Amino acid sequence: MILIPGLASSGKTWDSTVAHYKDKYECHVLTLAGFAGQPPMAWQQDAYLQAVRDDIITYIRDKKLQRPIIVGHSLGGFLAVWIGEEAPDLVGRLVIVDSLPFFGGVMDDNATAENMKPMVEQMRKTMKTQTPEQSAKMSEMQIRMMVTGDADFEMVKGWGHESDRPTVNEAFAELFSTDIRAGLSKIQSPTLVMGTWIGYKDYANREQVDKRFHDQYAGLKNAKIVLTDNARHFIMLDDPQGFLRDLDAFLKP
Repeated sequence: MILIPGLASSGKTWDSTVAHYKDKYECHVLTLAGFAGQPPMAWQQDAYLQAVRDDIITYIRDKKLQRPIIVGHSLGGFLAVWIGEEAPDLVGRLVIVDSLPFFGGVMDDNATAENMKPMVEQMRKTMKTQTPEQSAKMSEMQIRMMVTGDADFEMVKGWGHESDRPTVNEAFAELFSTDIRAGLSKIQSPTLVMGTWIGYKDYANREQVDKRFHDQYAGLKNAKIVLTDNARHFIMLDDPQGFLRDLDAFLKP
């Protein structure tokens, strides 16, 4: 089992998941380059996520892992989907935690990678000119919407403070300007998509969020979509029992 955390997050995201499965699966827990204290790697603009995707594929081959289950949260879920498209013969089941194949469509169903470019470029400029204090304040506001418990908030916030800001900014921009929906039909693996709506209830109701998940994953024939009512973005932190219950049911032989 390979576990991939999200933007600016540590592999510690998966501590309770690993504790639950360590006697059943060999768990490979990642923290991506530049995130949560990990040293950044050299990257080219618009190519960071692709480089990480290719590195994980190489890791699977080099370690001779036999169709590992890949579990990914947010940006990590996006990467899990992309790996399933690029190397369908290498991966086993996929577990996608609150992630979409096109994040640019989160707020606008009519968004495309092309028409998102001006907004993404403006995002890049804004993030580059922010002071560290401004960046930290914005990050904390976003995290407050993503996790409920105070201790979890402090933990996730700490990961952000330890992350390389240029890497985070680049990954964020690429995530909103890369659309991988066209390749979903290449995925052969049974896939569990676990979504939530509570963290975004100021922007959309439950029915709208449910429709967005089903619309975005329409090209993935083996997908089971489960929307939780008990957690924000970090489902495994907000509702660990519900998260593991759904995961156990999906992984049951």
